[in-house]
Amino acid sequence: MKKLNKNIFEASPTHLVTFHNRQIYIKRDDLLHKDFSGNKARKFYYYLLNDFPHVKKVISRGSNQSNAMYSLSVLAKMKNWEFEYYVDHIPSFLQQNPQGNYKYALENGMKIYQQEFSRPLLEDEIFIQEGGAVQEAQYGIKLLAQEIILWAKEQQFNELNVFLPSGTGTTALYLQKFLPFPVFTCPCVGDEVYLKKQFEMLEDNNHPTILKTPKKFHFGKLYKENFHIWNELKNQTNIEFDLLYDPIGWQTLLDNILYSQSTPLLYIHQGGIKGNVTMLNRYCRKM
Repeated sequence: MKKLNKNIFEASPTHLVTFHNRQIYIKRDDLLHKDFSGNKARKFYYYLLNDFPHVKKVISRGSNQSNAMYSLSVLAKMKNWEFEYYVDHIPSFLQQNPQGNYKYALENGMKIYQQEFSRPLLEDEIFIQEGGAVQEAQYGIKLLAQEIILWAKEQQFNELNVFLPSGTGTTALYLQKFLPFPVFTCPCVGDEVYLKKQFEMLEDNNHPTILKTPKKFHFGKLYKENFHIWNELKNQTNIEFDLLYDPIGWQTLLDNILYSQSTPLLYIHQGGIKGNVTMLNRYCRKM
């Protein structure tokens, strides 16, 4: 693995694309760094930037193909920390045929356990909440907001609508905190009530606007329309998006009045495409 410099956060590029006859700007946070990119790199920037002389191990939990899991494995390797990760379930097929984020995280030295993490933390350990839903995430997301503000100024945009799909909603929440523009998002894990509760766990007010999804999507479940719009995006924009969050985000966006408004629209590409390998395999088996 290429050594990760603390100053990797040169501004990610912004590309203008046309999708469904509408010009949209794409903030390419997927291109931040080969090993450490997307919204997880922003969320974990605080831990990369600062020294923790007492820490020897980082612990977290989540799904067995989590983008956060992989990013934490990169961070741990670069900081010479041990990395423990706790999941509810690892399919036997995945155990026998490691792939995607699971495979790469294991290669980075992750130790994974199919159980709840319930013991007290030791003095040399830190625990990072699932998906990086921590207040420390705002340090890296503030940098993202500053990049957007500078770019909008260069474009001479007085108005700008910013959109990104959400899991825990941490990135959208802190973007709204640091941006003078409205931030819109949609829930990809749970519903609007769940997402609002996630916001409130970190900040009491100044929340982004939650858009209703066209239908209820069960997280991780395969939907033909998700695969269809993912292919459309790839064909029309020449950009590969994530297969879990982005299809829901784009369908929500297309279904909303934002898409037909003349105000410039910026979509945040949050990375996560390493997980596409397993998602594509699942879609191929289903279809």
